[in-house]
This record gives sequence, structure tokens and C-alpha cells, in this order.
Amino acid sequence: MINIAEIKNGLVIDHIQAGSGWKVFKWLGLDNARFTTALIVNAASQKSGRKDIIKVDNIINIDYSVLGFIDSNITVNVIQDSKIVRKIRMELPEKVQNVIQCKNPRCITMTEHYVPQEFRLVDRAKKQYRCYYCDALYTAGTLGEE
Repeated sequence: MINIAEIKNGLVIDHIQAGSGWKVFKWLGLDNARFTTALIVNAASQKSGRKDIIKVDNIINIDYSVLGFIDSNITVNVIQDSKIVRKIRMELPEKVQNVIQCKNPRCITMTEHYVPQEFRLVDRAKKQYRCYYCDALYTAGTLGEE
């Protein structure tokens, strides 16, 4: 087993779907971070078989709704003085804004760039969102795979 140094004050983003860790890592801008980060890919998981984990040796601001949109199974552990002080479980947000782009060429967001890209949750079980303006359908968890 690989040993990654203990986080004293920071975040552990856990239960990321195996293979999706790099997508989350980049979305959070951690590929340009000036502090220590670790991306663990395909770690053993009793719950799901395999998972990715991100360790951040810093407290950073995260848009939890975006994380929930990318993967609603993610948990974020807030670490202070080497102890977990808070565990945050993600869930699908009711709406997301400026996270994904509508692919409908007739949508107003394609021509009027000041209009925010807004999607609302229409089917929690299928993780489906619809564009607020044109009703184009989009499935959560596919960020960067369009």
C-alpha cells in the first residue's frame, strides 16, 4: 500500500468514482495549486470496489453543488489538527449555473453570451437536468465528456 503523508489542516475528497478523480482535480484547479495535493487513483474500496481520492493540504473554497453534480457519491472530510471535524456528503443540486454549456444551437445562451448557462434538475433518479431556456436535456456526472 502507498503511504501518503497525514493532512494536518485541509480536505480529503473521498468516494470519487474510479477514473473521475482527474476531472475533479482539474475542476478544482488543483493542477495549478501552490500547496501539497495528492490524487490517488483506483484505491481499493469496500463500498464500490475502486475509487479515487484527492487530498488537499490546505482549506480551500469549494462549490459543493458542482461536486454533487459531477458525482453525488463524493464525500468531503474537513481536517483540522489532523482530525476530521466535518464530513460533507454531496447530493445532486436542484440547479447548476455556468457549470455546463447548452449544446442546442438555437438556445439563447449560444448567441447572447451574457445569459447564464442554467440547468434545473428534472429527474433525480436518472440524474437529468434541463436547460432553463430551451429544455435541452443533460445527464449529470458527464462533465467534460460532452
